[in-house]
Amino acid sequence: MSVVDHNAIDALPRVSEAEVGDYLALLKPRVMSLVIFTALVGLVIAPGHVHPILAFTSILCIAVGAGASGAMNMAYEGDIDALMSRTANRPIPRGRITSGEAMAFGLILSFFSVLTLGILVNLLAGALLAFTIFFYVVIYTMWLKRWTAQNIVIGGAAGALPPVVAWAAATGSLSMEPLLLFLIIFFWTPPHFWALALFRSDDYARAGIPMLPVVAGPDATRLQILLYTIVLVAIAAAPWPLGYFDAIYGITSLVLGAGMMWLAVEVYRRRVGKEALRATRRLFAFSIFYLFALFATLLLEVVVRAVAPVFG
Repeated sequence: MSVVDHNAIDALPRVSEAEVGDYLALLKPRVMSLVIFTALVGLVIAPGHVHPILAFTSILCIAVGAGASGAMNMAYEGDIDALMSRTANRPIPRGRITSGEAMAFGLILSFFSVLTLGILVNLLAGALLAFTIFFYVVIYTMWLKRWTAQNIVIGGAAGALPPVVAWAAATGSLSMEPLLLFLIIFFWTPPHFWALALFRSDDYARAGIPMLPVVAGPDATRLQILLYTIVLVAIAAAPWPLGYFDAIYGITSLVLGAGMMWLAVEVYRRRVGKEALRATRRLFAFSIFYLFALFATLLLEVVVRAVAPVFG
């Protein structure tokens, strides 16, 4: 009769079951797409000329840095991800990747993205990317998210920084334009995520995350969504009269802002039943379109200015 040494078996190195798709999932591709797009806008509207290779390097480093942040976020939040239906299928809760593997993956990507951006492009851009990663992983993920209902408000600064990093990569400096882009994303983040939190509040409550609907209740959250949307629409429209962006952007921001305001009012008014759920889902979906369309308009303005002399 043979004797099996279970301790010896447990001590054997674990063979990872992870595939390429699992590591790609750690990068949060949907979040990364927003980061890439807003960073591209910051790069394109910056004054002066950027060599195409340096432009590509900048966007790639910003994208990899964002993915690294996502991987480290998942590494730290594997316990709460397993409790939420929205995140239970991520690689760590499924047992495809360990938290240690995800953290190592994120740290390696962070190191090389910051180093590459700092050396090949400029030090300011590299330093801003390092700060962005630090803010998202340490300040937001490790501290704010489990501690305060204002987690997404303060933590939203990390998601608002990519166009600022890109502007710094293009110019080696900062100015009012990237600050305005930062403020737009910063004030967009609360109504966007609180709309999600309203129809996912059970998930957050089960995981013990103090999102605003869990802590203050859905009615207080609806009021905050409305107030932040008012500020967002005003800030998004401000660059036109201030002379930083042109009329195409200004008119588009007003039209899109009217849509955001109407949906935010609907969320505030409709508080029970299927109508309330439908209103929050519509605001969440439209908020994504709102930000993409607003930033796409800035790209359109650049194209219009470039071709205007040809037809002028």
